[in-house]
Amino acid sequence: MSPAPGAIKAVGMVPDEVKWEPRSKGLTTPRKKKPKELAVITECCTGCAGSPACVEYCPVEDCMFWVPDEDNPPFGRIQVDPILCIGCKKCLSKGPDGCFLDGCPWDAIVMVDTVEVEKEVGVMAI
Repeated sequence: MSPAPGAIKAVGMVPDEVKWEPRSKGLTTPRKKKPKELAVITECCTGCAGSPACVEYCPVEDCMFWVPDEDNPPFGRIQVDPILCIGCKKCLSKGPDGCFLDGCPWDAIVMVDTVEVEKEVGVMAI
């Protein structure tokens, strides 16, 4: 999906040249408000052998992306760009009351209060 002519493409915190495929596809416009929670990948992420389920469910262009494990190629993991995340929770595997959804099969994604994420990455404008 390419941005409409004259539209502003959302710029993330992580440079595009660091984001490897697979990368999430979808919305390219900047988010309109800061979400209350953001998706954070835990150390449980295995990268699903290069075919991560979470990336397919993310509706935002380049929000979720592959990062190779330099110490253990060809393995890697997924990361989330905190400025692009809209907090939709589509990448999660657990829904209300612990029911299983379609996202991460390893429960390696948690929703973290945006204020807590900002303590690590700095305050985000939106």
